[in-house]
Amino acid sequence: MRDPQILEEVKEIMKTISELAPGHAVELRVPPYSAIQCVEGPKHTRGTPPNVVEMSAETLFALTKGELAWSSGIESGAIHASGERSDLESLFLLAARSIRLKQ
Repeated sequence: MRDPQILEEVKEIMKTISELAPGHAVELRVPPYSAIQCVEGPKHTRGTPPNVVEMSAETLFALTKGELAWSSGIESGAIHASGERSDLESLFLLAARSIRLKQ
């Protein structure tokens, strides 16, 4: 079951990411809460996208709070990223700064 508070926090972070990196080249998934397409590049329309990043809500929160480094998340398996455009480290650093400024 989805926690409504977590859902709202995930949606707010995903909105920020969409604003910072609009596009359709990467599918960013935070199951079961949200999935968005972001990052400029070729648009994907059918089947499994070639660039996918998936993580839990807890990992998303840790990244945007600066509590988890992208490389550590990849190494531990907390972040699953595939495809040539799936390295979102710089985007998450930018998102973390943007979110801190809003608070």
